Amino acid sequence: MILEAAQLSKWYGPVIGVNNLSFTIGPGVTGFLGPNGAGKSTLLKLMTGQLRPSKGTVRIDSRPVWNNPGINTHLGYCPEQDAFWRFLTGWEFVHGLTRMYGFAESEACERARSAIQTVDMEAHAARRIGGYSKGMRQRIKLAQAIAHDPDVLFLDEPLNGMDPVGRRETIRLIRGMGRSGKTVVVSSHILHEVEEMTDTILLINHGRQLAHGNIFEIRELIDTHPLKVTIRCDRVNVLTSKLMEFDDVLSVEFDREKGQLTVETNRPGEFHKRLPRIVLDHDIRIHSLWSPDENLEAVFDYLVR
Repeated sequence: MILEAAQLSKWYGPVIGVNNLSFTIGPGVTGFLGPNGAGKSTLLKLMTGQLRPSKGTVRIDSRPVWNNPGINTHLGYCPEQDAFWRFLTGWEFVHGLTRMYGFAESEACERARSAIQTVDMEAHAARRIGGYSKGMRQRIKLAQAIAHDPDVLFLDEPLNGMDPVGRRETIRLIRGMGRSGKTVVVSSHILHEVEEMTDTILLINHGRQLAHGNIFEIRELIDTHPLKVTIRCDRVNVLTSKLMEFDDVLSVEFDREKGQLTVETNRPGEFHKRLPRIVLDHDIRIHSLWSPDENLEAVFDYLVR
């Protein structure tokens, strides 16, 4: 299916959320890339018919999205924010939303089981969502988004809170859906995550389109700015020694008391591809991983200028 935005804008009084965007997206994976507050979530809500445009239109295969409930059967949506009934189990959540698409009980059960298996949540499906970790909540949201087999899938920061292994498996799943002919839109503020899923991006900031096209051109700009990543884990000394073996790691700040280290690398893509393998090979448990994204901000500053 083809997504088309034409002179798309959304404002809230004097605040502009999305400003005059026009683009066309076809089958495969496309990344919506921008810092927090850039307008990515507003854009996804416009494209899924949750918000009415202040100006312009969004169409899917030439059909308007706004006020067109019939198109919802073709759409899957994984929101950034959690909005669960926390007393439900993961199974009840996915099955209940699948039934709302009009499937008979037997088919809804089969689809819910398949989706939960696809995101590797079978072992936790009977647990209440209120007891899930952030990464588990992300995966169960993804399960409900794919259970009805939509043609178009919108994923808003789907990797947020996942550990490195979970991120790797989810990235593999997203790439596979793109290769199968589905139109997949992934929103993220982390460049290397989008780069692992696709080479096609829409780069936005303050609601405005800065670039649309091949990610490798953006990569060339960002590679001159080293990236810092902070990792909390249970074997800090082991991970530190292993990371220092690679020439793209410029420095490692080691803090045994906090159980964390801060790595500076000039090849973020290679670093993030390598990290899950190191973690698995040396039985290291990652508690959290984050980056201030200073490099991405530098690229935005460059493009704005």
